[in-house]
Amino acid sequence: MPKNISWRKLVKNFKLLGFNGPYSGGKHLFMAKGQLKIHIPNKHKGDISRGLVSEILRQAGISSKDWNKL
Repeated sequence: MPKNISWRKLVKNFKLLGFNGPYSGGKHLFMAKGQLKIHIPNKHKGDISRGLVSEILRQAGISSKDWNKL
């Protein structure tokens, strides 16, 4: 299971996985890779919880094993 992570680290890791962005898209930002769009939380103080990170990874089709290698 992924750990809590800062917003900057989340964006950096998605870029390492080939995603572009973040782009504004209404209430939340998103990152894109081809036709796949992943909504990411807005910047805020504190870390993003591991539960939310897990949900974002599930939607992106990225395994925790691959994520933890970054």
